[in-house]
Amino acid sequence: MSLEIKEVLSAKELKAFVKFSQKLYKDHPYHVPPLIFDEINTFDPKKNPAFDFCESTCFVALKDKKIVGRIAAFINHNANKWWKVKNVRFGWFDFIDDYEVSAALLNAAQEWGRAKGMTAATGPMGFTDLDHAGMQIEGFDMIGTFATLYNYPYYPEHLTRLGYVKDVDWKEFRIPMPSALPDRFDRMANIVSEKYNLRTVKCKSSRELVKKYGEKIFRLWNETYNILYGFSPLTDRQVQYYVKMYLSLVRPDLISIVVDKDDEVVGMGITIPSLSKAFQKANGRLFPFGFLYLMNAIKKNDLVDLYLMGVHPNYQGKGVNALIFADLVPIFIKNGYKMAETNPELEENTKVQALWGDLNPQHVRTRRVFKKEL
Repeated sequence: MSLEIKEVLSAKELKAFVKFSQKLYKDHPYHVPPLIFDEINTFDPKKNPAFDFCESTCFVALKDKKIVGRIAAFINHNANKWWKVKNVRFGWFDFIDDYEVSAALLNAAQEWGRAKGMTAATGPMGFTDLDHAGMQIEGFDMIGTFATLYNYPYYPEHLTRLGYVKDVDWKEFRIPMPSALPDRFDRMANIVSEKYNLRTVKCKSSRELVKKYGEKIFRLWNETYNILYGFSPLTDRQVQYYVKMYLSLVRPDLISIVVDKDDEVVGMGITIPSLSKAFQKANGRLFPFGFLYLMNAIKKNDLVDLYLMGVHPNYQGKGVNALIFADLVPIFIKNGYKMAETNPELEENTKVQALWGDLNPQHVRTRRVFKKEL
């Protein structure tokens, strides 16, 4: 069968592009399928504010008129300017175990980037670093968080054979919950609170959370994450977009916000009951039952995801993490969470890993962004 690489140009083709991963991973025990409409909206310039400074295209690989692979290519001009690079990113990269397919898809993304003056290709990545990123290279025998990618073990083998090398690795950890909050967290939290005039605040509803602290949380994200791989500053439109996306449906009791005397946010811990199994049951669809699966997972669970953690640079290394965990751990215990799971952390980011170093974290997965000079 001859191989054809086709650029995605219509709404129908985009839907087929999005749904390919569900076919490739049908009934897989560890793959977490995203919601189809969310994926489609991500590629809609009218809905995704990243298109204010990004450009993108998508390709599919066809054999006998059937999709056997896909790839999206992006140029994040803000990130390239921030890091002084000329990178084309690739993501949504899935393919059958066929080197002809993976090579042709990568070549399509590379040539698209090269034609626009890019000098290197990196991925898997998304429009921004709040999209899925990193190809799994270790830990294939367990389900991950809904915010991460799962891929077959042959994926990194293809990239290596095709001339890609490691650009950066992330690690993920599982943290067993103690039966009670360790005394040292309470003591440290009290000391830090008094010394720096800090306090943790709780909101009674997601509406109150969004109104009082939504924008401040993502402003803190800009200040906390700006030295980390792939960062590009969130614009005002993106802040509003992510506030609505991430904070409008969360459980306020599972969010810890640390503020100073002026009520400015200097630390945050955004945690969410694991939605991975609920997403598997939903199988890409919110209705008719997907929404119920997600709501049930939010109400009752034994695993919680540590989704976003951050401390303002001025307060890093001063024990603010103790305030966050003194707030959250008792709530985790009360809700019956036996384990907490981190999202990807850069392997050299010892500051964030130190946040829960006293809680005996277990390294469970590693994922990688690959790079190739063009």
